Amino acid sequence: MSQLLETIDKNRLPRHIAIIMDGNGRWAKEKGEDRLYGHFHGVESVRNIVEGCAELGVEYLTLYAFSTENWDRPEYEVVGLMELLVSTIRKEVESLDRNNIRLHVIGDMNMLPDYARKELDEALEITRANTGLNLIMALSYSGRWELLNAVKNIAWEVKQNRLSVEEIDQDTLQKFLCTSGFPDPELMIRTSGEYRISNFLLYQLAYAELYFTNVRWPDFRKENLYEAIIDYQNRERRFGKTSEQLVTP
Repeated sequence: MSQLLETIDKNRLPRHIAIIMDGNGRWAKEKGEDRLYGHFHGVESVRNIVEGCAELGVEYLTLYAFSTENWDRPEYEVVGLMELLVSTIRKEVESLDRNNIRLHVIGDMNMLPDYARKELDEALEITRANTGLNLIMALSYSGRWELLNAVKNIAWEVKQNRLSVEEIDQDTLQKFLCTSGFPDPELMIRTSGEYRISNFLLYQLAYAELYFTNVRWPDFRKENLYEAIIDYQNRERRFGKTSEQLVTP
């Protein structure tokens, strides 16, 4: 067993970890390969980290797989990513089901090609009854798109007289977000040395601990995940209060 794993306090795990899987393209370029080669190898990291979270007992894992901005990438890369997504889900769904992992998807599914949507719908159905790790794939997702969508839907409810302006509070907004069924992430990890959140879960990350590592996503493994969790457990989470207020008498 890994020494790092033994250091983790299993009673203080983050319930929800969110990851920006960055660096596939740069990893491939450094090896003199095409960007898709990096995405292909990034799948192995996904498999490894999903397994690591399930073994630890983390309840929710959200992976930022494809942002709405990614549609602007060169066509061959977008097509390649969609094909990789479909073939990966087809290959992995049995394993997810066997390991009691439930798949969820957040994002603008209307933008996905029909064949990708069909594959995802099947995988969601197959894993629907599972009660272990909730694996949430953010596909064709962006935080601003999500918030705009929520505002439009709330406005529609008001227009239909199903909701009054006075009734709108934080809970109302939360209900109209893609993540309404999940707790907010306590830990957000970004790989590959970039220090920004790139339109990811803008509302939900309000009090998350942010962890940045220079490791490129295709090289990210359980040991790196353990390091991030240990770092998280060494932080004081105050939620706007002072340290003194947190000390219970």
